[in-house]
Amino acid sequence: MSDVPAQGPPGPTQELVSDVFARSCTSRAAFEDITSKWASLALLALGEGSYRFNALRRRIEGVSERMLSQTLQTLERDGMLTREVLTAIPPRVEYTLTPLGARVAEQLRGLADLLEASVPEVRAARERERG
Repeated sequence: MSDVPAQGPPGPTQELVSDVFARSCTSRAAFEDITSKWASLALLALGEGSYRFNALRRRIEGVSERMLSQTLQTLERDGMLTREVLTAIPPRVEYTLTPLGARVAEQLRGLADLLEASVPEVRAARERERG
């Protein structure tokens, strides 16, 4: 008999553990991507349905063409949306949420609804801060 205690199967490797607080975790990188102002607004808009690029740009007031293009590329890379080139003259591109993107947008919608409903409280807090 050995004095070494019996060990169960090894635990998950570090690669399998997701932790948004860990610097190198993929979930943290995706969190950073989707919580940028333009990405969050793009996901919220696409939660309403598919959009063509220019319609999405009009929906998200203040975003530049370049920033929206970069944001959509990042969201596509992270699996949040798909980009479909529609055969037409001229060709059109349409953006649609993936199932993952739809789940993320739903969570963001809850946050946006909470913030929109809390505008009076936010205004009051900002007024108090100004003194």
